[in-house]
Amino acid sequence: MSTSENILVVDDEPGMLRYLQTLLEVDSYRVSTASSGAEALACLRSEPAPDLVLLDLLMPDLDGLQTLEQLRHARPGLKVVMLSCVTDTRKVVQAIRLGAHDYLTKPFQKAELDAVLDHCLHSRTALSPSEGESSEVEELSDDLFFVAASRAMRRIRKQVSQVANVNVPVLIVGESGTGKEVVARLIHKLSPRAHRTFLKVNCAALPADLLESELFGYEPGAFTGATRSKPGKFELCDKGTFLLDEIGEMPPVLQAKLLHVLQDQQFSRLGSRSMVSIDVRILAATNIDIQQAIAAKKLREDLYYRLNAFTVHVPPLRERREEIPLLLRHFMALFATRYARAPLPVCPVLVDACRSYSWPGNLRELENFVKRYLILGDEQLALSELETPEREVGAAGGQPAGLPPKQDSDDLKALVRGLKDEAEREAIARTLERTRWNRKEAARRLGISYKALLYKIRRYRVDQS
Repeated sequence: MSTSENILVVDDEPGMLRYLQTLLEVDSYRVSTASSGAEALACLRSEPAPDLVLLDLLMPDLDGLQTLEQLRHARPGLKVVMLSCVTDTRKVVQAIRLGAHDYLTKPFQKAELDAVLDHCLHSRTALSPSEGESSEVEELSDDLFFVAASRAMRRIRKQVSQVANVNVPVLIVGESGTGKEVVARLIHKLSPRAHRTFLKVNCAALPADLLESELFGYEPGAFTGATRSKPGKFELCDKGTFLLDEIGEMPPVLQAKLLHVLQDQQFSRLGSRSMVSIDVRILAATNIDIQQAIAAKKLREDLYYRLNAFTVHVPPLRERREEIPLLLRHFMALFATRYARAPLPVCPVLVDACRSYSWPGNLRELENFVKRYLILGDEQLALSELETPEREVGAAGGQPAGLPPKQDSDDLKALVRGLKDEAEREAIARTLERTRWNRKEAARRLGISYKALLYKIRRYRVDQS
């Protein structure tokens, strides 16, 4: 290997400094060393300046995290790889939050070092600032895509690429429909578990007893109807990634059992006394106000701190409106292929209307909007659909929700809108009856977000009879 990159190695152990210097010089890197954080900062002013720093986490005086922070402050674009011990997982996460590009766990093999150096110095990865601009849509599965066309989502893409290799739980928070599952899928795809199983369980969709058997499995005789043993989702996901969606809806008794899984990677099936050991990366997603849920004893505080090793905040669509033109084109192409229809043009007027709309249902609402536009093929109807809810939402304290804006009775758009509203109200009422007013299940069946369903229930004045 022939290279001219300059690498600075920072470690307070002379033996580790010599070992790394030898390994690097064999591959023709130019190497400088420092035995403290202060020496490392001084090396930034020397020539040639380092292209990459290998930085030990545990050092006396100025420790690795403090040194990392000061190195990044002095040279924001400098790539830093942390050298950590097996027990330093939490500090590794802190280092990633502070901008570290990667990490190596001591003791490591030369092949591992080579892979990290190649990752940081010789390949264009998601850690490169321009990646988000050159590859805005990333396919994760047949119907899931990660779109990074805004600064906020490019920042999330970078965070995810950094935390994916650290085997700690990740908590993904954001409103309904913002794409939390997409973020979870991306973490899985970029992790060493990518070739293993990814499973998801919606904690809000199942009653407590059914959710417990779904997660942990059961033995014959554990309950009425249990005639044979059945492995749970945790066992089926061994060596893979497991997403607990709507974690805030998990019953407290199951939260205690989940806490044990997080701590020991062990659990027992229902009706069994023996323990099952697993190796599962756990991700959790929620749209609830966490502090309020903890105060109301709805979410265990100790479980939250276990899940909160790293948190990804997914912003609502109204805070990343610059993505809307790309999303419109993307969904139009996707659904045109799925429904075997010719894609419809998205004119500038429609794009502007979409960018002005607040999208309370976020990406899920935008998807359904594109589906309706593609199927009905009426641009004016699509535009009118964006106008009415926006005015109603903005009229808080004025016109009561549920009253349509005043229009002439012979206005064709008003007539079409009225028919659509009536049909939508009937569909919502019928689905709520079928689900016995389980609003989360009704929202799932209707293909809209929970928040959007609550808004429509108020707007159409759908009452439980």
